[in-house]
Amino acid sequence: MSKYARIEAAPVEERYARGWYCLGKAVDYGSKPVALNYFGTKLVAYRGEDNQLIVLDGYCPHMGADLAQGYVEGNSIRCAMHAWRWGEDGVCDDIPYAKKIPAKACIKPWPTLERNGMAFVYHDPENNLPIAEQLPPLIEECGNGEWSDWEMVLIPIETNCRELVDNMADKAHFGPVHASAALKFENTFHKHMCVQHMEGKSPRLAGDSILTTTATYYGPAYMITEMSGEMNGVPVQSKLLVSHIPTSTESFDLRFGVMVKLFPGMSQADCDAMVKGYVELTQQAFFEDVAFWHTKKRVDNPVLCDGDGPIHKLRQWYNQFYVDIADVPDTWNESRTYSVDAFNPIPEQKMAAPMAGEESASNTHAAALEA
Repeated sequence: MSKYARIEAAPVEERYARGWYCLGKAVDYGSKPVALNYFGTKLVAYRGEDNQLIVLDGYCPHMGADLAQGYVEGNSIRCAMHAWRWGEDGVCDDIPYAKKIPAKACIKPWPTLERNGMAFVYHDPENNLPIAEQLPPLIEECGNGEWSDWEMVLIPIETNCRELVDNMADKAHFGPVHASAALKFENTFHKHMCVQHMEGKSPRLAGDSILTTTATYYGPAYMITEMSGEMNGVPVQSKLLVSHIPTSTESFDLRFGVMVKLFPGMSQADCDAMVKGYVELTQQAFFEDVAFWHTKKRVDNPVLCDGDGPIHKLRQWYNQFYVDIADVPDTWNESRTYSVDAFNPIPEQKMAAPMAGEESASNTHAAALEA
């Protein structure tokens, strides 16, 4: 037996997790068909005459044409190659040159949802209907006039999506990656939800105050973080979206969104500058994680120490979305919380290295406060 650690990474089965996936902002979808390359295949999204979002399998089963090149008629979409038309239920409802529509002329309609200013699609390898108790929760602050709109970016990542989800239990990365000291860190797993609660020091996002974050995964791919920080002595409340959708077993699209509570008493210009600046700082912090996801290797047998977070528990929780409904264990029906007490220092090299863009963003905020 070798004394050296050997990384093990089994081939990933071509099966995608059951749950709701964010497709970005709802306003980005209109009557023009949009091609979506997800779940190892192609889908097509569009709005019909009733303005409801419709998502269907993206290839016409007649001769394989891309339906995103087609035309919306009513709530149906007509293939541009041979003019077969597909209804919102996936059933072919017109073939101009046929006396009879083949019984097999049916493609998959994907369940959709619009909530919190975002569009969602539901995936289940067994083709079950969405689980009512696992809907993305309503965010009351969206569109209430007291918070900014979502500022969202799309980032393609070339690795398996478990690498992203592992972050939920990875306490030890806060210091080396973000120059943040996590003083309190715990994870709670309950049914389809995984929660990370963290309190710590983050000069970038909380100044001299304590940064408090509560991040919750609702299912395998949609996470909302409630964050309380500070900028130039001004308390800041924000919400973060982290949501991924697999393009293949070895790649995914990552959507990162930020919305900030507006600052009463400030002029519109100063408020806009504060929101813009805090969004930029939050993006900078998140992009530090992204740099590692682009390059790290999947590890099934991580060598962990007693100061690491509950990585194995997280992966056990996450695996429930990859098995048939009948095989989901009842382990997580009872809420389970795991705390990590170890202190993770910030490496000297990270303390000495300037954080990209932070100085210019800080100057912008200061100028807004002085105006």
